[in-house]
Amino acid sequence: MEIKSIKFIINPSSGRQTMERRIDVLIKMLLDNGYIVGKSFTKEKNDAMIMAKKACNSNFDLIIACGGDGTVNEVAKGIMESRRKLPLAILSGGTVNDFAKYLALPTNAREFYKLIKRERMIEVDIGKVHTINKSEHEYFVNVAAAGMLTNVAYQVQADIKAVLGRMAYYFEGIKELGKQKFDPLQVRIKSDEYENEEDILLFLVSNSSSIGGFKKLAPEADILDGLLDVVIIKKSAITDLANIFMNILTGDHINHPNVIYYKTKSVYIESSSIVPIDIDGEYGGELPARFEVIPKALRILI
Repeated sequence: MEIKSIKFIINPSSGRQTMERRIDVLIKMLLDNGYIVGKSFTKEKNDAMIMAKKACNSNFDLIIACGGDGTVNEVAKGIMESRRKLPLAILSGGTVNDFAKYLALPTNAREFYKLIKRERMIEVDIGKVHTINKSEHEYFVNVAAAGMLTNVAYQVQADIKAVLGRMAYYFEGIKELGKQKFDPLQVRIKSDEYENEEDILLFLVSNSSSIGGFKKLAPEADILDGLLDVVIIKKSAITDLANIFMNILTGDHINHPNVIYYKTKSVYIESSSIVPIDIDGEYGGELPARFEVIPKALRILI
């Protein structure tokens, strides 16, 4: 396909002035070279999803999501829920964009323009989540998680994220560490590869290896393999927990006896208690939930 008409979906709170400058430079380059450009700014939750749906039903050839993982998630959901599924380019911004970093996408306007001109695409897997307490499905491009510290992302206020960037997450994480006693979650895990009842501190169902700024949290994850990677940290003494987290930087944590790690196409997780789920850094409902992969679901410019 030939890309001529491009829709920008922009989260204005992501990166603010630096992001605006990059977008302005990029749009000028596109217009000067004969592209048709439209842009929309999000104001509240689900705006990016609605805008993506409208773009898919219009005459655009490409959507560029400008923001963090949450913005990319909403745009991807809008594309998935449309009959005409446009390709997606990601101009990274915001406090966290693990997915863009995993793909090593350019952030410089000139390099990003070259990416558009090249029109090279890959078909990547995405995750799908169905929770009992929500009628519609959720999707994740990067990770779904629950347990220790996973509520940090959606507890940090948007204006604080914009000003402090990644430090906002660290500050909130420190506050949470001080408050939490690391009470384990009692869950039942059901999948073809593994089934058991466990007392756990954290579970991750990941599409890529980069999560929360850690490049090797799911070290064997691959967005092209048609599988999701499950990482479960079982109830642990503080010394074991410290050892696990020290080894996350190298990916060796998956060899710890208190860590369960495997690949699957689908996993069902339930709990007798209320357990909120984090989906790409945003609140995504509660357990019980089924997490499954949709292979080659999304075309991404790289």
